[in-house]
Amino acid sequence: MILNHASAAVTGGASGLGRATAEAFIARGVPTVIIDLPTSNGAVVAKELGELATFMPADVRDAEAVDAALAEAEKSAPLRAVVHCAGRGGKVRVVEKNGEPGSLELYSEVVSINLIGSFNVLRLAAARMVKNKTIDGERGIVIMTASVAAFEGQIGQVPYASAKAGIVGMTLVAARDLARKFVRVVTIAPGTFETPILNNLSDKARESLAGQVPHPARLGYPAEYAKLALSIVDNAMINGETIRIDGAIRMGPV
Repeated sequence: MILNHASAAVTGGASGLGRATAEAFIARGVPTVIIDLPTSNGAVVAKELGELATFMPADVRDAEAVDAALAEAEKSAPLRAVVHCAGRGGKVRVVEKNGEPGSLELYSEVVSINLIGSFNVLRLAAARMVKNKTIDGERGIVIMTASVAAFEGQIGQVPYASAKAGIVGMTLVAARDLARKFVRVVTIAPGTFETPILNNLSDKARESLAGQVPHPARLGYPAEYAKLALSIVDNAMINGETIRIDGAIRMGPV
């Protein structure tokens, strides 16, 4: 994908993987809309990243707000790259330790944000991209974010793993659906990364997670996710695939 005279949008762009990806687009001179919750520090981040960055508040499940954010991106140039990083975790067991059934409310919330939110961003972005002129045989690309939990979900991750597995299942189908319209769909499945989702863990727990990674034996850096995302954007032959970036980790049950 050639990004000359193109714009990009990154959900979850106020922190973690999303911020690193927004920074990478901006470093290439691509006007980038940062989409994040109204309660995030997205406005501060956009100011820090400079004149090519714009913040648009949106819950990824809110069709009107997401569409407004994508429309904002198109004010600068045709929207050709969207990287969807927004999501959340939530611990639910099938049967909790007290013998009560796991929370359907929390399960629904986590799946709604991670899976339904992903489809909402995908459909709205693709609907704009298919109207673009083709450049070197392409109109656009949407990159979604799954997780190694889609394949090796740990105990207590049933809603998160369900949602991320749904994103993996969506990827090839969406890529085939959009192939004749010259829009690619690819998913990245990160392992354990230095992101805000791990901020609530103790240093000991973080060290334990890092120690499970065969090589390099550490948590991933958001910039490494961003580097992969832009490599996917660059390579037109990568389509319909879910790519793990995890240092060869295979998560245990706990």
